[in-house]
Amino acid sequence: MEYAIHTEKLGRIYKLRHAKKEDPKELTALQDVNLAVRPGELFGLLGPNGAGKTTLIKILTTLLAPTSGVARVTGLDVTQEPQKVRARINMVSGGESSGYGLLTVRENLWMFSQFYGLPSKAANQRIDELLKIVGLEDRKNTKSSDLSTGLRQKMNIVRGFMTDPDVLFLDEPTLGLDVGASRDVRRFIRQWVDENSPLPQGEGRGEGRTLLLTTHYMVEADELCDRVAIINKGRVLACDTPANLKRGLQQDAIYKMTLSPLNGLRVTQLEALAGVKKVTHTPQDGAAELDLILESDDALGNIVTKLTSNDIHILNLQKHEPTLEDVFIDLVGHSMQEVEVHE
Repeated sequence: MEYAIHTEKLGRIYKLRHAKKEDPKELTALQDVNLAVRPGELFGLLGPNGAGKTTLIKILTTLLAPTSGVARVTGLDVTQEPQKVRARINMVSGGESSGYGLLTVRENLWMFSQFYGLPSKAANQRIDELLKIVGLEDRKNTKSSDLSTGLRQKMNIVRGFMTDPDVLFLDEPTLGLDVGASRDVRRFIRQWVDENSPLPQGEGRGEGRTLLLTTHYMVEADELCDRVAIINKGRVLACDTPANLKRGLQQDAIYKMTLSPLNGLRVTQLEALAGVKKVTHTPQDGAAELDLILESDDALGNIVTKLTSNDIHILNLQKHEPTLEDVFIDLVGHSMQEVEVHE
């Protein structure tokens, strides 16, 4: 089978020119990344900021050379045949200020279509169709500089889909958008992949348009992606469907606790208790929140006893089904938010 995207032991090391003597002179952004994305698949790269997601996308879109390994897109080596790769792909990044502010939405999109050699008549028809789908039809004659952040990102999303690429790369497409705009973008992405793939979601798909999405939003990855690769510090830690990734934790008991302040009690003291696998602490205003992964419900008693012996009061206790956040915590030992804060 020819994969839409295929990497083997892909690596990227950055040389740090101005590093001090006590600092490392190299930064490993990617290490031994092996991925195989099938045609017609909506594949997600889920990880915190700085995990290596954007570096990987830059390599796959021929904007950056790998230090080691091989990367192929639609069967083409990205370093050996970059021009052929570029003709088959497109890319949109969240938060980018794409386009020219003095041009209208229609003029910007038409200009980009000409960069790709689309016939003018077909381009204009495609512009009208896509603007209607994303709810920008009434703004087509508005200067892009007069659009809100959310509407401008919708225009950028349309630009990515204009050329109907074989493989589309979306790097944090909903970054900085409000809830409503994010929902609209996700709906459009899912619709585009489903309409361009002959196989239903979850059946491995087949020939069709492929989309690779990077995100650090757990809900986005869970809602959109056929499969997800969890990446942290340049390494792929797990790769499977969201359902299978979460199913791997279902033998554990997962709880969320809201407590009074911890009074000096450390998370490591709780993790040392019998039956406790992971404890994540999130400080709150005048309170504390604990996410617990336990071997079984029986271990909850040990947690409660330890808390009450330290004069810590339980304000709320909820048991919940595993989420991708729980999967990430199980793999890394910290929540996504904690990793982003400490890196």
